[in-house]
Amino acid sequence: MPTLPMMTLNGASVDYEDTGGAGKLLLLLHTLLADRTVYDRVIPELAGEWRVISPNFPGYGASDGTIEGGIEGYAGFFADFLDALGLTRVDLLGNGFGGFVAQSVALHYPERIDRLMLVDTAPAFPDAAKVPLRGMQAKVLADGMSGVLDAAMLRMFPPAYIEAAPDVIAERRAALGRADPTRFANACGALVALDHLPHLGKITHKTLVLVGLEDQTTPPALSHQLADGIVDAKLVELPGVGHCPQVQAPDAFLAEITAFLVE
Repeated sequence: MPTLPMMTLNGASVDYEDTGGAGKLLLLLHTLLADRTVYDRVIPELAGEWRVISPNFPGYGASDGTIEGGIEGYAGFFADFLDALGLTRVDLLGNGFGGFVAQSVALHYPERIDRLMLVDTAPAFPDAAKVPLRGMQAKVLADGMSGVLDAAMLRMFPPAYIEAAPDVIAERRAALGRADPTRFANACGALVALDHLPHLGKITHKTLVLVGLEDQTTPPALSHQLADGIVDAKLVELPGVGHCPQVQAPDAFLAEITAFLVE
C-alpha cells in the first residue's frame, strides 16, 4: 500500500504519494486541471518497476501555500522538495501545467533530472491561447472552482469521451472542485507569463514529448514546438486522445512511458 505523507517546506505543506520499492525514481507532476489522483490509473503498474512519487501542487489535495516567482518559482519549490526527500536525481514526468514546471526544472536544475517526459504541454501559450487562461483566472476568483468545472472538463477530454465516460468525468470534476481557487488562479497567472521557447535548446536531457491529438488545452502544434526545440526529443502522438492520456488511454500512456524509460 502507498504511504500518504505530508511535508512542511518553506512555509508550505506538501501532500504526496510515495509508491513502490527501491527501483529508479520517477516523479509525476500533475496538470492545472487535476490533482495528483489523475495518475491513479497508471501508478500501480509503474510502481512495479519504479519508486513513484506524485505530489500535489499547493492548493490541491492537502497541499497549501503560495508559490511566488511564476513557473520558475514552482520549479525551485520542487527542487527543494527533492532535497527534503534526500533525492538527488529523478526521471521527471509533467502533464500540462506540470510539464511547464518540468521544463523549468530542466532549465534551472538540470542536474536533478535523468529522463524528461512532457505530456500534453508546451513551451509557451500564444496570445490567443492566453485568453481562456485569463478567463478561467477571473472566473475562479469571482465564482470559486464551480465556475470553471464545465470548461475544465472540455479542456481535459474530447466531447465523445465526456459522453461515454460519465463516471470518470464526475470523478475528475469532484477532484478539481476541491482545489483552492486562489492557488488555481495563481497557477493560471504563472502560465500566462511563461515563455520557454527561446530556451528550449538548453535542455539536453533524453526527452519524450507525448501528445493527445484531441488536446484542447495545449494543442498538438505546441507539442511539436517542444519536440522541435529540444535536441533529439522524441515525439509521440496519440490519436483521439485529449489532455490527460493517463486517464483516457492509460494502456497507451503506459506503453509509451515504460518503453521510453527502459530504452
